[in-house]
Amino acid sequence: MLNIVSLIIGIVALVFATIAFLPLLGWANWLIIPLAIVGTVVGMASRSNAGRNLNLFVILIGVIRLSLGGGIL
Repeated sequence: MLNIVSLIIGIVALVFATIAFLPLLGWANWLIIPLAIVGTVVGMASRSNAGRNLNLFVILIGVIRLSLGGGIL
């Protein structure tokens, strides 16, 4: 059950992360990364690794996007 919750959080964060790749929307990653961290914590409490891995992937995407934009854009 926790894995499904973690997957849902990860999918929502991934959708918002793809939107945040648009120019001038990179600031949204500051909101997406904490959401994915919550999903990772929920995923670590479950038996399966799929939700945790998805959220770690979303965190990686968000951090890379923030580094490309200089942390703001």
